[in-house]
Amino acid sequence: MDSSLAPGLEAAAALPGEDFSRVALTPVALALLLRLRETHGRLMFHQSGGCCDGSSPMCYPHGEFLTGDADVLLGVFDLDGEDLEFWMSREQFGYWKHTHLTVDVVSGRGSGFSVEAPEGKRFLIRSRLLDPGSK
Repeated sequence: MDSSLAPGLEAAAALPGEDFSRVALTPVALALLLRLRETHGRLMFHQSGGCCDGSSPMCYPHGEFLTGDADVLLGVFDLDGEDLEFWMSREQFGYWKHTHLTVDVVSGRGSGFSVEAPEGKRFLIRSRLLDPGSK
């Protein structure tokens, strides 16, 4: 694996019966999230399968995107004692349930709804096959 994509932080397992991480942050993504938290407070991610920027994880101030039965909590990151939840639409999870996701950052403008957009950056998902037995 490219060392720039090595996880900077793994999320705690959130799905019942699982003891392995399904999602991680690269060091670059972690650094950007810590900066964004200074401006926006507690944050959350949601990954949908919809159009527009549906393949990009969207970062919102916590609670600004309402989750419900149509969503799955994939993991919870500990950002210096504050939880950052990573949610995915249940339908999208049906397609991606066999993958481990790593949130990375690239230059470019993503969706105007995600808090990193004004920074000239956007969050991006990189995936690999999930192998819970190797953890």
